[in-house]
This record gives sequence, structure tokens and C-alpha cells, in this order.
Amino acid sequence: MVTRRRALQLGAGAVAAGSSVSTTGLFASAQTPREIVIGYVSPQTGPLAPFGEADAFVLGAIRKRIAGGISVGGTKHAVRIVVKDSQSSSNRAGEVASDLILKDKVDLMLVSSTPETTNPVADQCELNGVPCISTVTPWQAYFFPRKGDPKTGFQWTYHFFWGLEDVIASYSTIWEGVHTNKSVGGLFPNDGDGNAWGDATHGLPPALDKMGYKVVDPGRYQDLTTDYSAQIAKFKQSGAEILTGVPIPPDFKNFWTQAAQQGLRPKIASIAKAVLFPSAVEAIGKSAYGLTTEVWWSPKHPFSSPLTHQSSGEIALAWESATGKQWTQPLGYIYALFETGIDVLQRTQNLDKKESIRDAIKSTHLKSTVGTIDFGHGPVPGIAKTPLVGGQWIHGKKFPFDLVIVQNKTAPEIPVGGHVEPLSSFA
Repeated sequence: MVTRRRALQLGAGAVAAGSSVSTTGLFASAQTPREIVIGYVSPQTGPLAPFGEADAFVLGAIRKRIAGGISVGGTKHAVRIVVKDSQSSSNRAGEVASDLILKDKVDLMLVSSTPETTNPVADQCELNGVPCISTVTPWQAYFFPRKGDPKTGFQWTYHFFWGLEDVIASYSTIWEGVHTNKSVGGLFPNDGDGNAWGDATHGLPPALDKMGYKVVDPGRYQDLTTDYSAQIAKFKQSGAEILTGVPIPPDFKNFWTQAAQQGLRPKIASIAKAVLFPSAVEAIGKSAYGLTTEVWWSPKHPFSSPLTHQSSGEIALAWESATGKQWTQPLGYIYALFETGIDVLQRTQNLDKKESIRDAIKSTHLKSTVGTIDFGHGPVPGIAKTPLVGGQWIHGKKFPFDLVIVQNKTAPEIPVGGHVEPLSSFA
């Protein structure tokens, strides 16, 4: 039997190893050293590539931090991270997930960015009994299309991010700062996000209707559509003074250009996905000034990495120094995804049993780069919610655009940097 003194020694050894994220799980049993394999899937190419732009930088920092292995129950294990590109395709995401599971024999799957990547990867993990943690998809767009049961959740797949209820609260608070007729044009594509956001039961329309807004929904369009005349005409006909939606970056660029040409001039526009990234707004040009969007992570977020001990501001500065590029929101979440995965592995009782890794995921309570991740207290089982605020793109100082937080009602711990202005102020 392991004595209390020995158990404490094992725990102390895990902390002293230098890569420990959590001090819980001190009673994990000692095991024979072996290589731990982590699979990671994200869209690194294709129209969703901005979501994966920071991957190489973050992976470099994580690999450096765990180069000497991680300690599990007092035993050091080498860690290998196998990275796969979903190519912005759900079919491809499922294929590479299957390869990681069947060929690379991953112990833990990590996956990020939009339902087109997170959902097929999570489905493969659920099918094959592989523990999986995902992020950067609103939880409803991850949970309900996969036929999740709100009473039980999934057995092998866990997810952290914010939900549509948070983006609705964020956007509506932004809109309160501009006088409008409360007519909202909804630009919802026929993809995982668009169908979730425009859903008549769980999406934006029913929630906004209860708040006194009228959502004008011209119906779903296919990603990479080139002509938005029908949507623009519908929005003009209804007098929509607010625009929202969740298009992919190249689609919104086309839509916004055509809207200006055809005389659609909303007073405020809150757009998810397409204007999250500096590269995306720079591609649109001057007409992107004044656009608003949700802010999941920024240099101003008051959180630090339990792995590297850097603040959010220090992570953003390190990125900008290394790449010469402006900080981008996925930076914080990819850090948090690996922070969570490593914390889980270090708390696992038996690395050779997938059920043990899964149980360690269930018990996660981690202060990460994006806030506290706790799978035990979400809106449905297996979901951990993270904070969300709202921002507006304004004229930048160091870079052409700056994303300034203008709404923190939904997360008061995150400071605001300005007040929302109507689009006409940037004309």
C-alpha cells in the first residue's frame, strides 16, 4: 500500500518537475515511462485558415515547455504532438481524426475552430472511445448538431467556449449604444455555425425577438457564394439598421463590398467569424472601420498561462515580436487547449486506460489563459463556458486596425477600452 508520506512525495515530485499545471490528482499510481501521444486538428489552410494562423507559434511554445516530458504520478513521460490540417473541410477533419486514432494511436485528441473541424473530429473520438477536448465553436453549434443529450452529454468528448446566449447578450448591449429601429438583418450561411446561429429554437432569432428586435432572415446561402444581391435587397426592403451574422471571411468581404455598392448602410454591424482577425479586416479595407464583433480573448484579458506563466499581454507581445503580426484571438484559446490537455494528462490515474484520461477531463478545474475551465458546471454535461465581451475595430496606432473592447457587461472582469460608435462615425 502507498503510505501518505509516499503519496505526498509523488505529488511533490510532479510539481518539482516544472511542467505541472495542477496540484490535484497527487495519488496517481506510478507507471512505466512511455511516450504520450497527443493529436491536434485545426483548419490551417482553406477559407478558415485565420483560425489556425497562430498554431505554429503556440505549438512551438508548448513543445519547448514540455521538452523534458511531463510527470504523471511521479513518473516522467515524453510527449509527442501530432498535428493535422482539416483544410477547412469537415470530410477532411474526419479523415485525419481517424488516422490519428487508428494509426498514431493518440492518447488524447485536441481540436479547435468551427463546427466544420471540431464536430467531425469529436464524432470520430466518440465512435472510437478516445478522450477529446475541443474549443472555438459556440457550444450549441458543437452540441446539438451532434445529437447531444442535455441530460447526459457525451461519453468521450468535452468542449469549452462561450455560447450563443453570450454573443446575443454581447451584441445586444453593443446595439444599445446606437439609436436604431431594432430591425436586424441576419446573414446566416448553410454551414455548422450559420445553421446554429439562425436556428428557430436555439439560435439568435427567438432570443432577439423576446428582446424587442425583429430579425430579417433571407434564408441560408452556400459558403463561397459570390452574389449577395438577394440578401442585400431583403435587408434594404425591411429597413434593417442593424446587421449581424456568421459568414466566413471571404464571403463577408464580398457581401460588404456589394452592400456599399447597392446602398445598404446599416448603423451598426456585429459580425462573428469573418471579422475576428486583423488579417480579415485588413483584407476588407477602410470600410471595415467601425465593424463590431465578439472578443473571446485579448491582451487585456486578466488571465495567465499556468504552463508558461505569461500574462495575456505578454503572450500577445511575444507573438507580435516573433512574427511581426498583430495579436489574434485564437492565440489565447490554443494556449488554453494545450494547458487543459496537459493538466488532464498529469492528473490521470492510469495512462494506459482511456477511461482514466476521460475521468481526468471530467474533473478539470483549471485557471487557464482564457479563464477558468470547469467541465462540471456547464449549461449541459461536458461543456465549460468561458467569458465573452464585445469589441469594435477602430483606427490603429501600431497596426492599421485596433480591436477595442467596448462592452463588458457579460464579463465585468475584462476591462473596456472605449465606447461603441455608429458606422457613420468612421465614414
